[in-house]
Amino acid sequence: MTDIYKSVCDANIQSWGRHLGYQMEIKEKQMQSETIGALAAALSKAQADITGALKDSSNPFFKSKYADLASCWDACRKQLAANGLSVIQTTQMTEQGLMLVTTLAHASGEWIAGQMPVLTKDASPQGQGSGITYARRYALAAIVGLAQVDDDAEAAQGRKGFTNDPRGDMGKEVDPAKRDAFVKQFRAAFDLDAEEKDIALAVLAVHEQINADHDLYIAVADGMTAKERSAIKKYIQIAKEQNRA
Repeated sequence: MTDIYKSVCDANIQSWGRHLGYQMEIKEKQMQSETIGALAAALSKAQADITGALKDSSNPFFKSKYADLASCWDACRKQLAANGLSVIQTTQMTEQGLMLVTTLAHASGEWIAGQMPVLTKDASPQGQGSGITYARRYALAAIVGLAQVDDDAEAAQGRKGFTNDPRGDMGKEVDPAKRDAFVKQFRAAFDLDAEEKDIALAVLAVHEQINADHDLYIAVADGMTAKERSAIKKYIQIAKEQNRA
């Protein structure tokens, strides 16, 4: 056996050893509390009320729509809280890289957890942040049982899609005049003859007026186009970044 061949073999053995060691470490780790009966019952009740996460963000590269992390949280936050459930997401460094640990906890003290590798395109803070957000979105959906829905896409394909609005009656009892007034305020902010940062602050001001009223916010969002909803998210992010600076 040549020295080079022996070195390659030794490296492969060490690599597989680390991999198997990590797999054994995961198996040995306790991934749930001793009992999960109360948690399972609470999650079942929450899931009965959880609606699909709306695909209101766009991926320009794949020309597709998806439900971002905020939409996933919007679809389940209230239902989880109403049943004594919370989701905790933390990161952990391993020999294989960064791992996201997602824990679903119940007021009884019961819990279940899962792990997901965080894949990043590079080691920059932006790359890592994007990777963590991506993993959080999928891990949250998986542990809660959340699906993404896109009625617009279903209609475009000639399929009926959902018989009932997956959000139930949310936003349907709002006074149309009140809804339309805030739709106009958002559009007026979009049309300001000002710099992007000032438009962003104007959009954020309208957002903060209705953000606490979930039904009203949904009604206003329904009165706007998908492009306008995406613009709102973009401007809110810009405004919050300005406020943090």
